[in-house]
Amino acid sequence: MFKAQTPVLGTLLAVILVAWGWLFHQHWQQESLPMSQMWMPPSDAAAWRFTDFALVYNMWAVMMAAMMLPSAIPMILAFHRVCQQRAKAPYRLSYLFSLAYLLVWFLFSSVLTLLQWQFHGWSWLSPMMDNQSTALAVGVLFLAGIYQFLPVKNACLTHCKSPMGFLLNEWREGVAGVLIMGLRHGATCLGCCWAQMLIMFAVGVMNLPAMALITLLVIVEKWLPVKAAIICKAGGVIFLVWGALLWAFQGSS
Repeated sequence: MFKAQTPVLGTLLAVILVAWGWLFHQHWQQESLPMSQMWMPPSDAAAWRFTDFALVYNMWAVMMAAMMLPSAIPMILAFHRVCQQRAKAPYRLSYLFSLAYLLVWFLFSSVLTLLQWQFHGWSWLSPMMDNQSTALAVGVLFLAGIYQFLPVKNACLTHCKSPMGFLLNEWREGVAGVLIMGLRHGATCLGCCWAQMLIMFAVGVMNLPAMALITLLVIVEKWLPVKAAIICKAGGVIFLVWGALLWAFQGSS
């Protein structure tokens, strides 16, 4: 069974590695190139052109693939196993399911792009995309922390932690059915993790260690065999304490 899943797993890992490789390259350019050779988002919102929006969107889309696809591997492999058992073109349908899942995050990248556009216009982000507003950072961390305690977060995480439960309840036949399933899983995953993605605005959009830590947190939330409610509350406490400490040490300065 594992051997039959190897091509799908290998493809997912390849996409993840390429995405992270691109992010590392962008980070290296940001750290190494002189300012005169770098593209930076305009500080004036009115100065943004199509190219600026496209470059920022591309950055967020790659970031979402790098950060969220690893946590979806158990669901995608479970889907592949069911397709194999039903002799339903497992590889083609598994890739289609994965693409539909990512499409949700690519759509969310549009929202993140618009937010970044406004944050630059309000001077909450520097041209290097670093946070320069304590209020923004604290607000994002409090938002993420409070969201961890809401029933919708618990419900979405419970869904993400039970791949077979999702497949049993949501199974649909045909290509259209696979697309709907992938989109529904992506939407539920978005409902689980959207607030955590906003934390990148608090720590610096191209902060690679922060990307890795948030990715690890999402994986732990979904993979750790602990009740969703416990994990949600633990994460909420971490974000709230982080925000409170940031406000205490920087808000008064």
